[in-house]
Amino acid sequence: MPYSLVSAATLGFDLVRLPGGPDAAAVLLAGMGASPDHLRGWAAQHPVATGTAAQRTRWADRSARIRELAAAGVPGLRSAQAHPQARSEALVALLEQGTIGDAASIERVLREDVLGPESAAAVLVGVDVRELAADVLADAAVAAWGSAAVADRDRRTAAQAVARVGPVPDPDLGPRAEAVTHLLARVTAFDELSLGRWRVATDEVRDGRRPWAAAMHGAAWAAHVSGRTRALGAAQLMAVGAFRTAGFTPADGARGLWNAVSGCVQAVAMSDLLDGPSLDQLLLPWLLAEGDHPPGLHRAPS
Repeated sequence: MPYSLVSAATLGFDLVRLPGGPDAAAVLLAGMGASPDHLRGWAAQHPVATGTAAQRTRWADRSARIRELAAAGVPGLRSAQAHPQARSEALVALLEQGTIGDAASIERVLREDVLGPESAAAVLVGVDVRELAADVLADAAVAAWGSAAVADRDRRTAAQAVARVGPVPDPDLGPRAEAVTHLLARVTAFDELSLGRWRVATDEVRDGRRPWAAAMHGAAWAAHVSGRTRALGAAQLMAVGAFRTAGFTPADGARGLWNAVSGCVQAVAMSDLLDGPSLDQLLLPWLLAEGDHPPGLHRAPS
């Protein structure tokens, strides 16, 4: 299944369960927040622009190696379907660790969505600079996505090429940016008691997955028709880092905690366009775990 910013919560579901998932999210966020100068800086890191023949060869070899190892080293959920006879413990582990997308999908979302036609900076610098910058960012994103299998040296080298350009501002989060930022800060600050409450709350709402999915789809559709898909996608990618910083584990992500948190992010980011029942559905885990509404969102239950 290909990733997209339209379904960034699905991408987030994979990223919170991968060791390097937050780093991959950070690369995508850098691409979304980049100015034309950032893109030119990344393009200048590419040996096609400034390197020798030997440097270009080493770059090509490393890029191919990163993609090969990432593709082979991260199990997909299809593996569970292909091996129904696997021992129950191994099958549970595979279902927890197996990804919906793959290494090619993370590269595609970077090239076609993050640096696609909706990126004003990418449009301004033109195709040649954009493609060189995309090569640099894609190496780092794929290496982080597949960090369990990619050599540390290759991963660090790819990450350093991105970091060398300097810090990139956070991308636009849309008209509800302040409320989203406050929510993510609250998640980041969760302690062990908070994590325990969230695990209990998620178990309590588990039977409501169908209306939750409908509410998530409604929010994604509202973002699409209002031109806020990138803003909502950025909010979900920022939530990946907040989720893991808070202390939630990859197993938590697999068992519904990511869905609970990402639903709250979706609700707050699109709260000005969502109907009351959808907001209530998405915010229910927060209300159960925290006892109030997220910061910046004051609403009487319907």
